[in-house]
Amino acid sequence: MSFEQKLKTLETIYIDKNLALVHQCKTGNRKAQFELYKLYAKAMYNVAFRILNYEEEAEDVLQESFLEVFNRINDFREETTFGLWLKQIVINKSINYLRKRKLDLISTDGLDIPEEENTDESEIEFQVEKIRQAIAQLPDGYRVVLSLYLLEGYDHEEISHVLKISESTSRTQYMRAKKKLLEILKMKGK
Repeated sequence: MSFEQKLKTLETIYIDKNLALVHQCKTGNRKAQFELYKLYAKAMYNVAFRILNYEEEAEDVLQESFLEVFNRINDFREETTFGLWLKQIVINKSINYLRKRKLDLISTDGLDIPEEENTDESEIEFQVEKIRQAIAQLPDGYRVVLSLYLLEGYDHEEISHVLKISESTSRTQYMRAKKKLLEILKMKGK
């Protein structure tokens, strides 16, 4: 087996189970649009809310994202799943909303920042609601980087491109966000 054949066998194959609905949307089928909206709205709202931290803005981003998706549905080339394509649009719109609020990510290039200290994370009893509330208390820059990295699965290189910051700034914001999050959680535990 050639090297190229081996690579092809290792490629991840994805199945977009909602592709039939997407194809119907491309023909202008409103019912299919509503079905896709129902399938993805809650998850996409949560993505927007984790980045923006404001319900009204998350709702606006959700609506604007779906409008854009349905207006640009013919641009969807099926190189990835519809859900990933939609999620990227939601994330980009959310970040644009933050920029309108003048998101202040401080560049840390060239600064000597100590490595992360060992924390007693294992001693903290993580509960989903407490973590969600604690994340909501983080400053925008920290919350966005933490959400993109931990919850959305972006790496620091991707975050740096999306937010137009350096990778080291992304790493530092993430490190500081984690530290601040742990402080908030410890305070709530007392």
